[in-house]
Amino acid sequence: MANICSWFSISAIFIFALFTSSPCSAARKLLGSETDTDFIKTWCDSTTYHDLCLATFSSYAAEIHGSPQKLATKSLFVTLNTTRSASKTINELCKEQGLKPREVAALQDCVEEIGDSIDELKRSIAEMDESTGKSFAFRMNDIETWVSAALTDEDTCMDGFSETAIDGAVEDKVRTVIEKVAHLTSISLAFVNHYAGAKK
Repeated sequence: MANICSWFSISAIFIFALFTSSPCSAARKLLGSETDTDFIKTWCDSTTYHDLCLATFSSYAAEIHGSPQKLATKSLFVTLNTTRSASKTINELCKEQGLKPREVAALQDCVEEIGDSIDELKRSIAEMDESTGKSFAFRMNDIETWVSAALTDEDTCMDGFSETAIDGAVEDKVRTVIEKVAHLTSISLAFVNHYAGAKK
């Protein structure tokens, strides 16, 4: 009988705790979620491409959890993956039939520029993860330089099409993928600059 009473007592305590603590926990999670999303909105306000920024990084709000470093790093990863995808798309365009020699040359130049951009973004990510050796200011200066260089490479890619008589359909395809890459790189640069400034 004593064991049965003890079991009922423990069960009652568990049920009481469940019903009294769950709403509070849910409220805290909801509040945390709203706070994390507000953080993304605030940082996206510092970028030129606010709508793209919000659409891209809002889904990572809980993961980033209000951390400027995590946001800057995540933006670099997202930009790197998008740049790799753009490189693949342009490489495929190079293989299309019926392209004029100048169009092929412009596409190949673009592939080379985007390849440089990929390397610079990879170096930036590696440096973000580095915590020894250089000072924070030195590391961030390197990262800002590399991300800026990546953005320049992307602009150079598009300049090659502007200066050459290229078929409109080909240019439109390249412009679509490169503009998104360039806009994301610009957002990443804003986040990196903001993070670097906040730590000074």
